[in-house]
Amino acid sequence: MKGPLFYSKILLFGEYGIIRDSKGLSIPYNFYNGALKKEDNPSAEAIASNESLKRFVSYLETLQNEQPQLVTFDVNTLKTDVETGMYFDSSIPQGYGVGSSGALVAAIYDKYAQNKITVLENLTREKLLQLKNIFSQMESFFHGKSSGLDPLNSYLSIPILINSKDNIEATGIPTQSLDGKGAVFLLDSGIVGETAPMVNIFMENLKDKGFRAMLKNQFVKHTDACVENFLGGDMKSLFENTKKLSKVVLNNFKPMIPEQFHGIWQRGIDTNDYYLKLCGSGGGGYILGFTEDLEKAKKALKDYKLEVVYQF
Repeated sequence: MKGPLFYSKILLFGEYGIIRDSKGLSIPYNFYNGALKKEDNPSAEAIASNESLKRFVSYLETLQNEQPQLVTFDVNTLKTDVETGMYFDSSIPQGYGVGSSGALVAAIYDKYAQNKITVLENLTREKLLQLKNIFSQMESFFHGKSSGLDPLNSYLSIPILINSKDNIEATGIPTQSLDGKGAVFLLDSGIVGETAPMVNIFMENLKDKGFRAMLKNQFVKHTDACVENFLGGDMKSLFENTKKLSKVVLNNFKPMIPEQFHGIWQRGIDTNDYYLKLCGSGGGGYILGFTEDLEKAKKALKDYKLEVVYQF
């Protein structure tokens, strides 16, 4: 048995901001993927994944009993499959901000949900929100609190524009130019990040009036501008606003940036060779980079592993 592939995702803009109703832009990232599988001789990873699925199935059963109007699964088939060794075979790194649990949630919904909303139908805003809500509740098993966007992106495999909490839409992004000098890239911090503690720090900070004002007047403002610039193909303004955003993050989200990257982050702002921002909740995993000159950025960051996500 081998199920269809579900891809990782990258939230280009909107991490933390979308909790406070900023815009966001999430794109599928096909470099990593995962699928539900069964094998006769499972590896240690497969056995560990299967154990985790058993716990997830109990959670989904409770969710269905408590909210039958939200989602119903073919629980008997799901249980049988898990008891006979089904696991999630994934190349998506965990704790890296590219949606490992999102792909798993999408795969389970796709295979076992009854009356599911599919990619092929007319995806109205109501249907997208309904899916996002289902995925949010399913994924909170892994994170404590989930927006549901990661599984939504993985399930639909199309770019998603978040206008606000209750207003999301499928969108198109400017076509890549593979010989373009500008690029969005991933920088590997070499550290696994934990989502829940980072979100807790953010929620604590929200109690502070000054932090809330900074979010509204700077963070959300620059994030919204970046989304509009990117979708409109206005790269000059995009880099101006990404630089502002990078500064705001360095000054106000220090705990989410691994300490050894504080200097590198600042150097990008000082030299304009690249600008860094959080990828997902931070604390490790990938850091997202934007550069107008990929070769320059590669030279400046030669000690690190860069993965190009998008070129223009």
